[in-house]
Amino acid sequence: MATFEELVAEGDAVPLDGWDFSWFEGRATEQRPSWGYARLIGQRSSTVDSMLDVQTGGGEVLATIPRAPAALAATESWPPNLAVARRNLEPLGGKVVEAPDEGPLPFPDASFELVVSRLPTVTIWPEIARVLRPGGSYLSQQVGAGTMRELTDFMMGPQPVSQVRSTDRAREEAEAAGLTVVDLRHESLRAEFFDVGAVVHFLRKVLWTVPGFTVDGYRDRLRAMHEHIAEHGSFVAHSQRFLVEARREV
Repeated sequence: MATFEELVAEGDAVPLDGWDFSWFEGRATEQRPSWGYARLIGQRSSTVDSMLDVQTGGGEVLATIPRAPAALAATESWPPNLAVARRNLEPLGGKVVEAPDEGPLPFPDASFELVVSRLPTVTIWPEIARVLRPGGSYLSQQVGAGTMRELTDFMMGPQPVSQVRSTDRAREEAEAAGLTVVDLRHESLRAEFFDVGAVVHFLRKVLWTVPGFTVDGYRDRLRAMHEHIAEHGSFVAHSQRFLVEARREV
């Protein structure tokens, strides 16, 4: 059995580039939403001639589509991810452009028939509406309100649940941008951590769970987490996910 210090050091040393969670295999699990986001965008990509992936990360999910449309583009804000995304999307002929998460999107009006985004840090609805063609759609899997709140509360103490990421807020902002919401689904999904090193890596990678997280700043709570896992076998939390599809009417 690895010691507390060894596990924490291991979780603190894992590179953060890309959006690949394969390191967690055997150390943490998370249920997947029933709608199958990767499958959905794979189906849609074969029916359009232009597609944009906003905040693509390392392009890992977009790279799974079976057929790329004639025009395929992606945006990413974090420089270490840009090289990963360009490497992953080169076989599809995808163009990866550096752009801030908060916008603007560096494309002309009505450029894309389909815009997608998986777990965006922020959804810039007016920009999405602007770059969509009439009749085009935005399809996105997003983080819901109160996601992983058990982990947040364990590390920080009880915290209020912001509604910034609620489904109601998504609908309101999409409609305010002139889009019509045609699908909106929410699921609560079980997540389980089997060692404190996995918790450390998760908190470093998913920054909004414990804002400002550092190992030194939270060492006491990490030790308490280590003891909790030793006693109970794991730490259980729940991620919140929703799927939203919004259309620009003709």
